[in-house]
Amino acid sequence: MKKFEEKTIQSTPIYSGKIISLKVDDVLLPNGKEGKREIINHPGAVAVIAITNEGKLVLVEQYRKALERSIIEIPAGKLERGEEPELAAKRELEEETGYGCHEISYLQSFATSPGFADEVIHLYVAKNLYEIEEKAELDEDEFVSLMEVSIEEAEEMVEDQKIYDAKTAFAVLWMKLNSGRA
Repeated sequence: MKKFEEKTIQSTPIYSGKIISLKVDDVLLPNGKEGKREIINHPGAVAVIAITNEGKLVLVEQYRKALERSIIEIPAGKLERGEEPELAAKRELEEETGYGCHEISYLQSFATSPGFADEVIHLYVAKNLYEIEEKAELDEDEFVSLMEVSIEEAEEMVEDQKIYDAKTAFAVLWMKLNSGRA
C-alpha cells in the first residue's frame, strides 16, 4: 500500500474536451472516511530550455487566457496522443521559435498541479541551435513573440512577474545554477 493512499470507490466523468477531461472521484481516505476529489486528466506536455550559442535563453511571450495576461515562457506544448516526449520537445521548439537543435537532452519530469491535475511536463535542454529555413507553422490559435535573454535579464523578468509560470522559473534557476556548464 502507498503511504496515505486514497482508494477510488467511484469515478464520475463530468467533462471531456479537446485537451482535458474532468472527473469527480469518491475516495476512501486513510482514516476510513470518504471524500471527493475533482481531478483534471491531461495528456502531458513538454518544455524546452533552449540555449543559444551565445549562452542566452530562448523565450516566447504569449497571452494566457486563464491568467488574463501575457507572460514570458520557455517553449512548451502538450503531447499528442502516442507522441514521444523528445520528438514533441523538438517539434515545439521548431514551431514556437523557428529553431532546430543539434543537441537535446532530457533533464527531468515534474507534476504541474498535483492537487487537482495529473499533468506531467517533460523538460529538455536544447543546445547547438540553428535557424530552420522552412519554419513550422504555429497552431492556428497560437500567437507568440520570440526573445533571447541573458540569465540576468531572465531573473529580472521573474522578479517583475513577467515570467510567472513554474516551468519557466525552474528553467531560469537551472540556467543560473548551471551557467558555468551550460
